[in-house]
Amino acid sequence: MSYESNPHSTQVSILRHLLFTPEANFAELQKDSDLTSDHFTFHIKKLVESGYVEKTKSGYTLSVAGKEYANRMDTDENEIEKQPKISVVVVLERNNNGRREFIAQQRLKQPYYGFWGRLGGKIRWGESFEEAAKRELEEETGLTADFSYKMIYHKRDYKKESGELLEDKVFVIMHAREHSGELIVDFEGGHNEWLTQEEFMAKEKVFESARDFIDLVDNGTPYHAQEFYYDAHEY
Repeated sequence: MSYESNPHSTQVSILRHLLFTPEANFAELQKDSDLTSDHFTFHIKKLVESGYVEKTKSGYTLSVAGKEYANRMDTDENEIEKQPKISVVVVLERNNNGRREFIAQQRLKQPYYGFWGRLGGKIRWGESFEEAAKRELEEETGLTADFSYKMIYHKRDYKKESGELLEDKVFVIMHAREHSGELIVDFEGGHNEWLTQEEFMAKEKVFESARDFIDLVDNGTPYHAQEFYYDAHEY
């Protein structure tokens, strides 16, 4: 279930209150609010409609989804914390007549239009790393493979001019040497190729992090973190 990224402060306060008690009635929830009863009722209804708060015989309580959502709250600042995106990176290789080649993908959508990198995507709720890697590979290339876990890579992108954090991502790098199927070369939003690491590095626009993935996989590094800075026109 999804919810707005910046919920109203009153709704955050309601969630915070219910985080520290099994149940609360309307008067208890409204006690420290400056809103009228009608306005406060509106915000409780929004939380009930979202599925995060449930109505009981004597008041209100957090649903299972609400407990998970409210548990991500910074209770000192009274706001829902932003968290890094968690994605898989697919490192699929083959031996092509003595050439060690890897699947590479050119991104043909914003942001980072035209940049080359490794395949990957967000891990879905309840999905294993292996399942996510297999799904992403099949969706974007038409190929199938069985992957094994290699390492965690933490990447943070900043604006070079201002130092503003653009993206905060945790990548789970998954690796496979065997595959089946026929490669889909072009699709909406991307272009796939088998490239050696040298051919990949020679591309004009390459994600800086993707330059390191093969060495990190080969070296058996369990964890790596790095920061990158981009010009405004690159993002």
